[in-house]
Amino acid sequence: MTASPQPTPESNILGNFASVVGLLGVALFFTGWIYRWSYFYCFQLNVITLDLPVESFFLVPLQVFLGDGPTILRSAIALLLTALAIYHSLWLVNSINKKFTTTINRRARRWRFYAHTRRLGLLHRILSSWQQFNLNRYNSIKLLRSLIDEIIIVGWVLLVLFWSAYHQGIADARRDAGENSSLPAVALIGKQDNLALGRKLDDPTLRLDPKGFKAIGDAGLFGDLSKRDYTDINNPNEPRVWRLLLERGNWIYLFPALTKEQQKDPKARPPVMAIQQSQSGDQLLIVSPEASQSSK
Repeated sequence: MTASPQPTPESNILGNFASVVGLLGVALFFTGWIYRWSYFYCFQLNVITLDLPVESFFLVPLQVFLGDGPTILRSAIALLLTALAIYHSLWLVNSINKKFTTTINRRARRWRFYAHTRRLGLLHRILSSWQQFNLNRYNSIKLLRSLIDEIIIVGWVLLVLFWSAYHQGIADARRDAGENSSLPAVALIGKQDNLALGRKLDDPTLRLDPKGFKAIGDAGLFGDLSKRDYTDINNPNEPRVWRLLLERGNWIYLFPALTKEQQKDPKARPPVMAIQQSQSGDQLLIVSPEASQSSK
């Protein structure tokens, strides 16, 4: 039989590089998924039902760690604290292992001395053989110790990634739900028979007539929203700006921006409307980076 060829340094480098890229991809996807989950959770939407493209989850971590100057600083501090936490955790596990081993060996020596003085030959031989047994000779034990170290490292990394993405997602959602939103302002125009909410274009003081529609569930939600969907143009304190949250799967997700008073409540969440896109061309969606002057 011919001996298997030994791996070359080039192959080791490529193998290590592939391992690093794979772990980095997993970390990026995990961070992106947690960020999206916490972000849409603030709008009472389940990220699983939105059918978002998989590749987008790998780009979201850029917002989590490199969004702006303070975010970069927090990321650097989190990286330093993670390294310290990993180091001290490994040190603590190693210290406990050494202390446990020392305690067991000390007691074994006492029992061995006791067996020798009492002339308990069988017990003395068993204890002697047990002390001479070296676990480090077995690869399975080395693998187990390495596995424990890797679990500690991966656990700390995932914990930091989770909390970083979770809090950044909530912070961005709170920002986008208010007046300083990075989401575009929108105007949705459609036929009266296709929209249950809104106001007539020829008379903005009149709401659309919801006759002919039926309701399932809490009809009071519709009543509350219909009262403030398009508010009095003479009252600037009421929210009149609607934002586009998402367009996905022939559905348009809109919500009215929170006012300054509503943003003071940390539990305030805007109601989100899901409207199916029209396939007959009788619906118009206007997207703008800023709201019109008449709605401010």
